[in-house]
Amino acid sequence: MNFFLETLKVLGLSTYYLLESLVFFVVPRRKKNVSGETVLITGAASGFGRLLSLKFARLGATLVLWDINQEGLKETVRLARENGALRVHSYICDCSKRQDIYRVADQVKREVGDVSILVNNAGIVTGKTFLNCPDSLVEKTMEVNTMAHFWTTKAFLPAMMASNHGHLVTIASTAGLCGATRLSDYCASKFGAVGFAESMDVEMKTLGKNGVKTTTVCPYTMNTGMFDGVQNKWPHVLPMLDPEYVAEKTVTAVRQNQEMLILPRIIYFLLVLKSILPTKASVVFLDYLGVLHLMDTFKGRPKKE
Repeated sequence: MNFFLETLKVLGLSTYYLLESLVFFVVPRRKKNVSGETVLITGAASGFGRLLSLKFARLGATLVLWDINQEGLKETVRLARENGALRVHSYICDCSKRQDIYRVADQVKREVGDVSILVNNAGIVTGKTFLNCPDSLVEKTMEVNTMAHFWTTKAFLPAMMASNHGHLVTIASTAGLCGATRLSDYCASKFGAVGFAESMDVEMKTLGKNGVKTTTVCPYTMNTGMFDGVQNKWPHVLPMLDPEYVAEKTVTAVRQNQEMLILPRIIYFLLVLKSILPTKASVVFLDYLGVLHLMDTFKGRPKKE
C-alpha cells in the first residue's frame, strides 16, 4: 500500500510541476525585489561580470565586486555608481586560490555584512586541444571555473541557511552540457559547475531551506571577448550571443527564481536530441551544426585586457 500511495504521490506532483512549468512558459513569473540585497559578483572587472554589476546596480542592490584586475574593477565601480548604485564595494581576489577567497570573504563579512545573492561568474578558457594544454592551465581552469564555486559557497552559504534567505547563481555554459573539441578542460570545469549547482539546489530543498534559491545559467558563446575569433557555422541557428541580452535574461531568471536558464532556446531541443540519439548520430549532428570545429579559429581575449 505504501508503494502504491508513494507512486500516486509522485505521479500527481510530477504532473502538477509539469503543468506549472508550462504555465510559466506562457505567463511570466512574478519578479522579486532585489533592492537592498547584497550581491557579490566574481569576475566583475569586465565583460559579462561588469554587465551583471550594472544590471543589479540599477535595481538598487548593494554590490560587492571581486576580480583580480584592479583597473577594470575600478571602472566597473565607477559605472555602477553612474547607474544608481548607492553602495559599491570592490575587492581584489584571485579566485584560483582557496585561501585568498576565504580571506577576502571574511573581509567582506566584516566590512559589508552577509551576502544574500552570490554570483559565481569568474571564468577562463584556454581553447587548446587536450594534449597541447599545459597541466598548469588545466589546473587553473578547474580552480577558477569550478573549485572557486565550492569555496565562495562555503563562505557565504551558512548565513543564507541561517536566515533561510539567499540565492546561489552559477554562470556556467552550454559547454557544461555537451563536450566539444579544444574545450576538454573548459567543458569538464563547466560540467562540474553545473553538477555542483544542481546538487546545492537539491540539498537546500532536502534540508528544508526553500528560501535559498539557485539559478544556473548556460549560454552559448557570447561576444564578450572571451571567445574572440570563434565563428559559428550557422549563425542564424546558433548565434554568437549578445552579452547585454544574456545579462538581462540572467537577472530576470534570478528575480523569478528560475532554476535553469539555457540560451538560445534551441539548445533545449538539441539536448533532447542528444539524450535520445545514438552517440555516433549525435556526433554527426554536432558536426553539421559546426560545434566540432567551433574553436578552430579561436583567439581569446587580448592580453591587454
